Amino acid sequence: MTNLDGAHVLVVGATGGLGSAISRELVAGGARLTISSRSADRLEQLTAELGAGVVGSDVGDLVHPGFPAELVASAAARQDLAGVVFAAGVVAFGDIADLDDDVLDQLMLVNLMAPIRTARAAAATLPAGGFLVNLSAVVAEQPMKGMAAYSATKAGLTAFDRAAAAELRRRRIRVIDVRPAHTETGLAQRPIAGQPPRLPTGSDPAAVARRIVRAIVDDETDVPSGSFDAAGG
Repeated sequence: MTNLDGAHVLVVGATGGLGSAISRELVAGGARLTISSRSADRLEQLTAELGAGVVGSDVGDLVHPGFPAELVASAAARQDLAGVVFAAGVVAFGDIADLDDDVLDQLMLVNLMAPIRTARAAAATLPAGGFLVNLSAVVAEQPMKGMAAYSATKAGLTAFDRAAAAELRRRRIRVIDVRPAHTETGLAQRPIAGQPPRLPTGSDPAAVARRIVRAIVDDETDVPSGSFDAAGG
């Protein structure tokens, strides 16, 4: 089992609906966090809420190629890192015929390139016994029409996680691929393009966060969508 008490964890995308829930759950388990977001105001609010559980915070945009490495280095300079959770993401809806290059670039940069760049930096920093959590999605298992590019980014991330896990296993760094179903984070109501389809009521972010943190503690490496159903989250 992984002991989170006193462990320093970097949470990327910490102010999002799921990132904030994961941050709360990690702090409840005794972890100390470096949190990151594009929004200084939301970081300040989350820092105030989490209190002594926050070691520090960093503001920046993940579309910039150098920011993930800078973020990992900044967090590690505060305290040795035990783990990294990548919870940032964007979504877009619509037919592929209507997908423009700017939207496609942002989907790929935030959902796929940024977690790969973060993992690359984390792999050079995390100690034996460390962990890296990437939030993929159920669409990696079941791609959806009207979300082709988004589905591709999540499927690509899951493929990356599986290969990276095999590479890092010999160094005892655990890669955890997480694929929750639709969760009520508000992300679907903030697409970078298109209009969301009618979606069923999603899972509770707090329940999903509990399942993710349990996977960290229980030394899991794969958290498919079905395991959230079983957990009630």
